[in-house]
Amino acid sequence: MAPDSRTTASSAGSGPLRYLITGGAGFIGSHLVDALLARGDQVTVLDNLSTGRAVNLDAAARDPRFEFVRGSVLDELVVDELVHRCDVVVHLAAAVGVRLIIEQPLHSFTTNIRGSEIVIEAAHRYRRKVVVVSTSEIYGKNGDLPLSEDADRVLGSPTVARWAYSTAKAVDEILAAAYHRERGLETVTVRLFNTVGPRQSGSYGMVIPSLVDQALRGDPLTVHGDGKQTRCFAHVADVVDAFLLLLDSPGAVGEVFNVGSQHEISILDLAREVVRAAGSSSAVRLVPYDEAYPVGFEDMRRRVPDTTRLTALTGWRPSRTLSEILADVVAEKTRTAGLVHATDQVTP
Repeated sequence: MAPDSRTTASSAGSGPLRYLITGGAGFIGSHLVDALLARGDQVTVLDNLSTGRAVNLDAAARDPRFEFVRGSVLDELVVDELVHRCDVVVHLAAAVGVRLIIEQPLHSFTTNIRGSEIVIEAAHRYRRKVVVVSTSEIYGKNGDLPLSEDADRVLGSPTVARWAYSTAKAVDEILAAAYHRERGLETVTVRLFNTVGPRQSGSYGMVIPSLVDQALRGDPLTVHGDGKQTRCFAHVADVVDAFLLLLDSPGAVGEVFNVGSQHEISILDLAREVVRAAGSSSAVRLVPYDEAYPVGFEDMRRRVPDTTRLTALTGWRPSRTLSEILADVVAEKTRTAGLVHATDQVTP
């Protein structure tokens, strides 16, 4: 992480800031909550716990500067009240995960667009800076790598759920950019590339937690397609560092930033690394896409971010290796599995 360059009211000595984090009970949001509390800020989380988990906020809940509100970003009155009471909004709430998006395309599309509209409108009403969290799915099938923030979007048919999700997140970005240009709202847009680490669930198609779960059970690790598709994985702690730097940088306002690692690995090689990290004897099994997903599913062979803009502004670079990421995920999965088994035991 680059040297502290905070220029907010908090760093200027006028007291801590209050952050509203939508979707803050989720994997990334909960880590950001912990980091903000650790540096002295106040945090309110709005989450309906549809994909987030209350347990992710166990540590935060013990801090008097933390508040949890169970509710939806689709509830305009709740959003209005919470935005009014905060200084900065980080909008993470969204329908995420390949499997969820494919299985519930209408819910995902409407939640992502309408929820962002409500949050951004409230931020404008009360003149609050808002960080809109987007995704590498924005780029679609663009293979001109690494992908810079100004790269073209290359999408398939709108009937394919994956591209509907990409379009919804693009609408979120367009709203943020329009409010900034036309109405002077302070916005920052962050595009995340495969963030991984402790607390991430494999329930919605997230690849590393899914593979680790299989390895720890001794099940075959399922890799879709031929396994030669590559991705870049960034540790959630590095991603949170990027968030903090962007939140504190006046130069980030009005801009879009890629956040992610540039270290590529094929999913087949990733599965083998997971087996080693877990000390497992599991085999790796290739599963054709048409067996794993509905007809029409499309995947990308490679996806690599260009993070030059972020590094130039803040000095940020990812510091954790894939080996460290896998070790952290395996350790957490092993620990939580032990806790579950302990609660299942019957005391005589």
